[in-house]
Amino acid sequence: MLLPIKWLRDYIDFDIDIKELADGLSNSGSHVESIIDNKSGIEKIIVGRIEKINKHPDADKLVICDVNIGNKNLQIVTGAPNVFEGAIVPVAVDGAKIYGGKTIKKGKLRGVLSNGMLCSLEELGFSSSVVPKESKDGIFIFPEEVELGSDFFESLNMNDEVLELEITPNRPDCLSMVGMAVETAATFDLKRKVKDINIESTADNINDYIESIKIDTPNCNRYYARVIKNLEIKPSPIWLQSYLMQAGIRPISNIVDLTNFVMLELGQPLHAFDLDSINNKKVLVRQAKDGETTKTLDGEKRSLTTEDLVITDGDEIIAIGGVMGGYDSEVTSKTTTVLLEGANFNKENIRKTSRRLGLRSEASSRFEKGISETLAQKAVDRVAELVQKMGIAEVVEGYIDANNFTTTEKTIKLRKEKCNRLIGIEFSIQEISNILNRLEIETEIKEDYLIAKIPQIRLDLNIEEDLIEEVARIYGYQNIEPKKLVGTLTVGKKPKFRNVENKIKNILFGLGYSEFMTYSFISPNAYNKSNYIEDDKNIIKILNPLGEDYSVMRTTLIPSMIESLAKNYARGNEKVGGFEIGNTFIPTGDKLPSENLKLCLGFYDLGDFYYLKESIEKSLWYLGIENLEIRRVTKSFLHPGRSAEIYLNDFCLGIMGEIHPNVLKNYGLKKKVYVAELDFDTIVKNTIDNYLYKEMPKFPTIKRDFAFVIDRDIDSVELEKISKKHGEKLLESFKVFDIYEGDNIEEGKKSVAFSLVFRAPDRTLEDSEVSEISGKIVADIEKDLNAKLRS
Repeated sequence: MLLPIKWLRDYIDFDIDIKELADGLSNSGSHVESIIDNKSGIEKIIVGRIEKINKHPDADKLVICDVNIGNKNLQIVTGAPNVFEGAIVPVAVDGAKIYGGKTIKKGKLRGVLSNGMLCSLEELGFSSSVVPKESKDGIFIFPEEVELGSDFFESLNMNDEVLELEITPNRPDCLSMVGMAVETAATFDLKRKVKDINIESTADNINDYIESIKIDTPNCNRYYARVIKNLEIKPSPIWLQSYLMQAGIRPISNIVDLTNFVMLELGQPLHAFDLDSINNKKVLVRQAKDGETTKTLDGEKRSLTTEDLVITDGDEIIAIGGVMGGYDSEVTSKTTTVLLEGANFNKENIRKTSRRLGLRSEASSRFEKGISETLAQKAVDRVAELVQKMGIAEVVEGYIDANNFTTTEKTIKLRKEKCNRLIGIEFSIQEISNILNRLEIETEIKEDYLIAKIPQIRLDLNIEEDLIEEVARIYGYQNIEPKKLVGTLTVGKKPKFRNVENKIKNILFGLGYSEFMTYSFISPNAYNKSNYIEDDKNIIKILNPLGEDYSVMRTTLIPSMIESLAKNYARGNEKVGGFEIGNTFIPTGDKLPSENLKLCLGFYDLGDFYYLKESIEKSLWYLGIENLEIRRVTKSFLHPGRSAEIYLNDFCLGIMGEIHPNVLKNYGLKKKVYVAELDFDTIVKNTIDNYLYKEMPKFPTIKRDFAFVIDRDIDSVELEKISKKHGEKLLESFKVFDIYEGDNIEEGKKSVAFSLVFRAPDRTLEDSEVSEISGKIVADIEKDLNAKLRS
């Protein structure tokens, strides 16, 4: 943003060096990127009037001008096409310096003496983007009488510098002269001049000119309008043009320049419509229809979507709301009656439209940052006031205010203790109040806290910390003495599950497994391919997937494990075993999904079902988890009869088994594959942090071997349960060493042989004690399991 110092003085009286001013504003948060001096390096440019123009005798494109510079007349030769007798122009006299360091000297042009040069604004350092259209291809012509012989920059009110500011996106109020006046006054503890808007008696009634204004979209919060009649379109006066040019805007015509002037002054974009071009004398604000087109002020035809906001006359589009006006409703030299609009739009909607159309204007850049709804009326009324003061038109009586908003007073409680603690300065509550009052934030002191009434234009102030930041920046960060950091030291350590994870990884590495890592998102087809039955409602689908193969979040690690083993098999790798510890994701209704940590094992050619069982038991034993119970289970993706669930204290810890042959075919595997999946969160909860060690036993063991014929469907774990029941504290181990079906075993039966090892910790066992326990075990097995002891 460009801040002309001349314009700033209209709101504040100050005598501050420009460098000090720039440093102060930068320190308070309005970063000054550069100081622009329009007249730097330019000398001896004065104002003159062309009294007479004669043709050049030897050049068709040159003319000889007799230029009055106040105390004398100069003969100057020029090729400018827009000169005329009576034109007041900038003159570079002999010895003058223009933009770029070039010195002007008198000399002959095609044989005719020229005592200087008539200047264009570009030759005086102005950007072509701010040069008025009528002077774009020629010299600059003053729109009104100016003292001849006076300094050019003094005549344009451009003696003062301009500050180029970087305004943060959360401070749209600072994209205005009044907003920066508030900041300047607060920074240097000055008083701002507050100007009341006063519109004198007006003519006619607005209802005679405009039938209705309606809002039919939630993206427009307010539409405030007035009508101006008997308008004569002509160039703006010098003061207005110079203000706009210094602020980076090209002067166009008096009414358009006034809307731009007030936009820069108050921060509220405005638009002037040629009322005669609004056919139905109605205004309807709505969303565009998909594929609808309109021609904008820049002459381009724009294709719109339903996300774009448009201003219409009920039928035809006359503007793209908040971005750019329509070509057919533009104010022209023939315009006599104007509808003056001050509107407030949804900032996200304007931002999307501006980005999609590639249209970024002064208006859209303000709307997309957010503007207070209260500014619309103030800005339109300010233009009406200036129209009357300048005497360029009449203001029609009344206004129309269509709105979808309610004004609420926003207050914030600010505690002295918290303010001082965060800033590190001991302020009194009165000092805090005074700083906020400098920012025109009204405060009411209540003991050790205050209540701040937030101005409507300060959309960035919402919580207590926002006010504390205001106090700190106006006080000056550079004035806050650095202090040593105060805090308590804590010893960092890994969480429990990380330690357990490291332990179990080391155990599995020692058992011949490698660590696998797979994606958390998989293909929905993975469930069908692995025959892992999963309800579609139990799967989380990704809204913006990388592709079909990564479109759902996994609920199990097993399909990924089989896929990894299949890839290893396809590449000829032998004896592959792997494990993965990763999250699975389960929907929980409207809440975030539940993330459950799982441990998955898988291998081929490392062993059989019992090696998988042994891997699990050994891994968990090292973590202090014992007494696992294995129960037969049937799962669609596992081999029937070679699958089981693992229980810990009646809680299902996981599942294990051999992959079903049909599933192996789906993956092109021709080897037996074994997998297991365990609930890792439960493993962590049951892990023992400190192990208790016992002395090596001093006394010998007594071993008994038994073989029973039992039904094929009875699991050997049932034999173990009965043995432990009677073994009390003397049974040291139970181990199955043979399972046999075949000759001498009747159909539907199997022979299970197992060993029982007994030991007493404090004495040598008597054979009679073991025989008594063994007898009870045999009796209960025969009775409960309908088993027969083999001789």
